[in-house]
Amino acid sequence: MSNTTIPTDKTLFSYGHGYSARALARRLAPQGWTIFGTTRSADKLGALEGEGITPLLIGRDDLGPALARASHLMISAGPDAEGDPFLRSHRAEIAARAPHLAWAGYLSTTGVYGDHAGGWVDENTPLCPSTRRGKWRVAAERDWQSIPDLPLHIFRLAGIYGPTRGPFAKVRGGTARRIIKQGQVFSRIHVEDIAQVLEASINRPRAGAVYNLCDNDPAPPQDVIGYAAELLGLPLPPAEDFDRAEMTPMARSFYAESKRVRNNLIQEELGVELLYPTYRDGLRALLDAEDGGTMP
Repeated sequence: MSNTTIPTDKTLFSYGHGYSARALARRLAPQGWTIFGTTRSADKLGALEGEGITPLLIGRDDLGPALARASHLMISAGPDAEGDPFLRSHRAEIAARAPHLAWAGYLSTTGVYGDHAGGWVDENTPLCPSTRRGKWRVAAERDWQSIPDLPLHIFRLAGIYGPTRGPFAKVRGGTARRIIKQGQVFSRIHVEDIAQVLEASINRPRAGAVYNLCDNDPAPPQDVIGYAAELLGLPLPPAEDFDRAEMTPMARSFYAESKRVRNNLIQEELGVELLYPTYRDGLRALLDAEDGGTMP
């Protein structure tokens, strides 16, 4: 395990300051961090300011001065067919700042591994995505890795859930669906576990590291919906066969790949003990927080 290094200059530039980044910021801000967070929506500026973030509106604000101050850099925004949007617009500034950064984190996806018919993958598994979005992510990872002197850490995230992103609303509203595809299994992770892994990596940087972020219990999606209904005391949503279910192309694409993702490295190298090691733990906590109002 690498030695713990506490950064002395604590300024985070967060590009695409969304759901996971905001969870990290809730951990860092009370420790005296200065956090710049970008958004494409002017409607979100006030909310970010209320969380102690200095917001930057893409397309209006000059990102250069904040980037020049950063000791740490995190990229959450997803790529498109043209590549990574941040690199597309600020590659020269990022490359110039790279030798002065203590840590850089790129939030990718376990979709880069492709389909493994329910088998296990780890950080050494060859990247072979079958979806368009997965291929974009592989290209973006490689683009970030090509920047000299950048202390890059890649985090491959499984399906994210947490407050406002759990299955309870759909189960309560009667719109939840238990889509059954034989052998289908997903890994997932609670947003607060994403945040604690990122914080652990910031405190124990290892340039070039790649980490899978997921819990200990990959499971079929219908099991998660079923457990949510059980917790709520509501009827089990009816099962629908995947081949006959009406789904949008986007929704159907999530079923194109099936795999179980190993998370040993975040535990062994970063010393992370998951707050929510299974979806059952996470869903119970979400429901308890609804009742007690304690979870952010």
